[in-house]
Amino acid sequence: MQYRKFGKLNWQVSALALGAGELPHLKPDEAVIVIRAAIDEGINLINVGWPLADKTGEAFSGTFSKALSGGGREKVKITATIPAASLSTAADFNRRLEEILKWLHADSVDFLLLGVLNRFTWPRLQNLDVLNALDKALAEGKIAHAGFFFHDQYQFLRDVIQAYDKWTLARFHYSFMDIDHHPGYGGIKFAADNGLAVMAAHPLMAGQLVKKIPETVAKIWAGAEPQRSPTEWALRWIWNHPEIATVTSDMNSAAQVKENAALADAALADSFGVPEELVMSKAREAYFKLKPIPCTACRGCMPSQGLCPQGIDVPRVFEIYNDAHMYGDIANARATFKSEHHDPDACNECGTCVCGKNIPIPDWLKKVKALLAENG
Repeated sequence: MQYRKFGKLNWQVSALALGAGELPHLKPDEAVIVIRAAIDEGINLINVGWPLADKTGEAFSGTFSKALSGGGREKVKITATIPAASLSTAADFNRRLEEILKWLHADSVDFLLLGVLNRFTWPRLQNLDVLNALDKALAEGKIAHAGFFFHDQYQFLRDVIQAYDKWTLARFHYSFMDIDHHPGYGGIKFAADNGLAVMAAHPLMAGQLVKKIPETVAKIWAGAEPQRSPTEWALRWIWNHPEIATVTSDMNSAAQVKENAALADAALADSFGVPEELVMSKAREAYFKLKPIPCTACRGCMPSQGLCPQGIDVPRVFEIYNDAHMYGDIANARATFKSEHHDPDACNECGTCVCGKNIPIPDWLKKVKALLAENG
C-alpha cells in the first residue's frame, strides 16, 4: 500500500481509505470480512461518516466493533462526522459527540469532522459557538483532531479555513468532473497549502462515472493509451494530485478492496504525462457536452445575498437536472432533488434571476419539475 503525508500531522496515511457507507447494508459477517480485508491490505483510515443517520447505521455499531477486535483498532484511525443539519443549539454538539463515542464504544475519536459546511451552514454554526465546543472537546481528549467536510465555492472555503487554526483534515467531493466545482482544484490546493490533509470523497460520483457510461465517453476510454478501465482512469487521476492525502471509497466486498488497494499502490503523485491528462480532459468535455442547460453555476442569477427571493437555489437545481442527463441516472437525481427539498413551483417569474447567458430560467424550472419532482 502506498502511504502519503497527512498534512501537518506527523503521520502517514494509506492512499486509499475505507468508507463505511455501504457496510451497514451487508450481512454482519460480510461487513466484518470487508473491514478486516481493508486492514490486511494496509488501509489505516476508516471513514464512518455520521453513523447514526438511520436504524441500519445504529445496528452496525456492534459489527464495526467486532471487526476491529483482536488488534484491528490499533492499526487504523477513524473519522466521523457531525452533520451541520443536526445542530440547532449550542448544546447539540456535545450531545452528538457523545452519541458517536457511544456508537464507537470509545472514549475518543481520532478525527471529528463538521459537515457539510457551505455558505449557509457555516455562519449558523459559528453563531452556535461550535469552534469553542471543538476546543473544549480537543482539550478533554474526546477528539484527537478536528476537520470538516465542505461543499461550496472556493471563496467560502477560505473563510472556513482562516477561522480556525486547529483544522487538520478537509474532506471534499472530488472526481475528474469536479476540477472546477465546489471547491475544485483551487480549493484543494488552498487547503493543502494551509497544512490540512485532504481527503477526496466520491471519486466515482457514487458510481455514476462507471455505471452508465455514454457512448461518446466510452469511445474515449476504449481508445486511450495505456489501456485502463474507467475506474482506474478516474482513481489514478485523483491520486496524481500531490495535494490529495487519501481517497475514501465505499467498498462492499473483499475483492473490491483488494482491487482498489492494488490501484492505490501503483498510482503515484505527479505520474500523469500530457497524453494522460489529455485523455481526462476529453472525457470531461464529452460529459459536459451532454448538459442540456448551459449553466456555469456563476450564481449571477442569485442577486439577493446569493438567494432567489422565493428561496430557489437555481444553480443547484440546474446542476441536479444536468447530472441526470450527463450520467443517465434520473433515479439518483430525483432522490437528491427530494432530499434537498427543492421547490421549483415557488417560482413566480418575478424576473429577478437574470442570466448573463440568457438562459430562460422559469422555462427550465418547469422542465426540472416535470423530470425530477415527485408529482411533476
